[in-house]
Amino acid sequence: MFDDVGLTWRPAPLHHATVSIYDTIGVRTIINAKGPSTRVSGGLLAPEVTAAMKEAAEYCVDMAEIQAGASKIISQVTGAEAGIVTSGAAAGLLLGTAACITGLDPGKMARLPDTTGMKNEVIMVRSQRNFYDHAVRAAGVKIIEVGLPDRVAGAGVRDAEPWEIAEAITDRTAAILYVANGNSRPPLEDVARVAHSRHVPLLVDAAAQLPPVSNLRKFIAAGADLVAFSGGKAIGGPQGSGILCGGRDLIMSAILQQLDLDIAWEQWSPPSNLIDKNRLVGLPPHGIGRPCKVGKETIVGLLVALKRFAAESEQSRHDRYLALVKRIDSSTGSLRNAKTEVREGGTPKFVVTLDRGFRMSGMEACLALQNGTPSIHADPSQAANGVIGFSAACLRQEDPEAIGKRLRDLIG
Repeated sequence: MFDDVGLTWRPAPLHHATVSIYDTIGVRTIINAKGPSTRVSGGLLAPEVTAAMKEAAEYCVDMAEIQAGASKIISQVTGAEAGIVTSGAAAGLLLGTAACITGLDPGKMARLPDTTGMKNEVIMVRSQRNFYDHAVRAAGVKIIEVGLPDRVAGAGVRDAEPWEIAEAITDRTAAILYVANGNSRPPLEDVARVAHSRHVPLLVDAAAQLPPVSNLRKFIAAGADLVAFSGGKAIGGPQGSGILCGGRDLIMSAILQQLDLDIAWEQWSPPSNLIDKNRLVGLPPHGIGRPCKVGKETIVGLLVALKRFAAESEQSRHDRYLALVKRIDSSTGSLRNAKTEVREGGTPKFVVTLDRGFRMSGMEACLALQNGTPSIHADPSQAANGVIGFSAACLRQEDPEAIGKRLRDLIG
């Protein structure tokens, strides 16, 4: 970075001994103990992923052909008819929604996000609303909420029920959006039955529903028509990557609204396994998903990471993370002003619970870790209760000891 007066170059401090590329642009590196969150740049790429991306960068390819190749691999892994690599899960939601609105009609594709005269409503359970449904609304639709989430508000035990979703379907309904997690209600299978009985596509946001690996197939098997996954979280792909998989016609529509289609009709010959040119009345213009383009390097990196993720056993992944978490525990030792715990269930995590009366609140401790040297970003989701979490998913090999030392200095 540059100093304020003389604009003399001086490198930003790094928490690693070796100089990184970030040193040359004055950006400090951090220890990411929060997990693969976009805000802290996601996770670390495996050497084989970065090597594949480097090799991919050394050639040029036709983007429709590489997405067709990706579709074959994604289909094998997910059980879907087709799939594409997107520039993240949110991009998958935008493209998926656009596909549900337009089908294979180039005229409708050309008009988005103006949905006048089209199906322009997406039904969503009220308790599943979140910041990311902005990607769905960006396609030009209105979200129709159903259900009262009493169980979430603490006012009762009920949430939306399948009949409420069915009752909300009209001739304006383009899709049903379902946000998958362990607490989602109604069950996805029940929603799928409603959607299929009314011939309405079901789009599932499964961005963070990995691991387990079995979830790559779970949502398609349960009846989803489209599923969006993040590529930069558990899969271990590039941070700006994702997967949209599902029915072939919907995937064809989605990729048509993302690709660069500045080409003459007679020159255009896309792979038929992804895009059946014979089913189109003409070539659509650049679509609403054009800002969501994804590069060849990202596609190759995601595919290599996907194969790697699918091949690793759940036990191996668990043991790898647990070993890092135990090293944090060992390096931290006993803290005078907090209790520590290794949580092995699910994804292993190291947890610090501050004693009542400690001079810092949970959030203040998180900020002190974040603003210190090295900068450590922990999980602040329970900071209001004095609980600070440390995930192993994005740690380098030298990070556990650095975390332990900072905790001893700050709390011990």
